[in-house]
Amino acid sequence: MSEQRKFTSTELAQNDGKDGKPAYIGYQGKVYDVSASPMWLEGDHMGTHEAGRDLTSEMELAPHRDEMLEKVKQIGVLV
Repeated sequence: MSEQRKFTSTELAQNDGKDGKPAYIGYQGKVYDVSASPMWLEGDHMGTHEAGRDLTSEMELAPHRDEMLEKVKQIGVLV
């Protein structure tokens, strides 16, 4: 099994889904690529969440749980 790419919070912030960049989010120490999801257009999730950030604390207020992340690819870990 290959080692996961390591992201700092600064590196995560650079992948905000804007200007053609990929949209990555952090959750519980993991980084996910949500670029292909129609729910994350231009790095924005329904006007509520923005890509390029650790959304662990925000997930508590979401109408869904982390099972939604099973549909997207984990690409790394937050360090």
